[in-house]
Amino acid sequence: MWKLTEQKGEQEMRKVFVQTLDKLMNENEKVIALEADLGGASGFSKLGKSHPKQFINVGIAEANMIGIAAGLSMRGLTPFLHTFAPFAVRRACDQIFLEGAYAGNTLNIYGSDPGVCAATNGGTHTTFEDLAVMRAIPEVEIYDPADGVQLEWLIGEMIGRKGVHYIRTTRKQMPDIYQEGSVFEIGKANVLREGADVLLIAAGLGLKPALDAAEVLQEKGIDAAVVDMFTIAPLDADTIRSQMSGKKLVVTVENHNITNGLGGAIAEIMAEDASGIPLRRVGIKHEFGQVGSLDYLKKYYGLTDQNIVDTVIKSL
Repeated sequence: MWKLTEQKGEQEMRKVFVQTLDKLMNENEKVIALEADLGGASGFSKLGKSHPKQFINVGIAEANMIGIAAGLSMRGLTPFLHTFAPFAVRRACDQIFLEGAYAGNTLNIYGSDPGVCAATNGGTHTTFEDLAVMRAIPEVEIYDPADGVQLEWLIGEMIGRKGVHYIRTTRKQMPDIYQEGSVFEIGKANVLREGADVLLIAAGLGLKPALDAAEVLQEKGIDAAVVDMFTIAPLDADTIRSQMSGKKLVVTVENHNITNGLGGAIAEIMAEDASGIPLRRVGIKHEFGQVGSLDYLKKYYGLTDQNIVDTVIKSL
């Protein structure tokens, strides 16, 4: 069972990924790490030193990396792959579809720095469309962990789990949300806060602003529920339906284009149910990325608690 932490802190997500994978590689020689020449940026180079027989740097050849990983899967091995999110998804989409999902192979893909997390790497390295692409491929599981505790648990769950799994998260620090040792359930959303007036649904980078916004809204007399939808696919439609019942407004918060991302997925469910409840989507509004600090980009694209509060008040 998960619990929210009362301690204010943060963890660097790439360190969590590497440390967790290093432990799994110690325990299981079938776990293989693959990198597309970004070992310094991801920390995967450390795995090459500690486990040289379980590490492959394929170079700047992301599509080829997917093919190699698919072959390893066919031989009964468990591959974990890293590259920046746009290269993992946009550049290698056909290989993920054919050699991964369609062929029934197992790929554990870490697409780092999605959305505004690309920061000073700029628009070419920004991906606001990775959820849209991956959601369209049958049987692909998509995760957007909110902190290091959730990420560590998620990596461990990939051992023995078949299929294509896409984990999108920054390489850098994320604020602590959950207590150490928390246990989650794939495909099950976490209701972090109950509320009668408004439902805030967020994932990954959007979760902390949503929680902070709920606190501000409470001071203004608006009772907001907050749901962590860390599993984007398969989506927990049952929790969405139960939580939005009786609400005046639903707001989604995502580090992604509001088209075909988390907000789009929620909109599909609400439209099919003819809920009649207004929906507002906080996220990138069909724009390209740009160069800037993370704080600047979050403010520019509206991924802040203040924008969530303003959106709720204006909509109500």
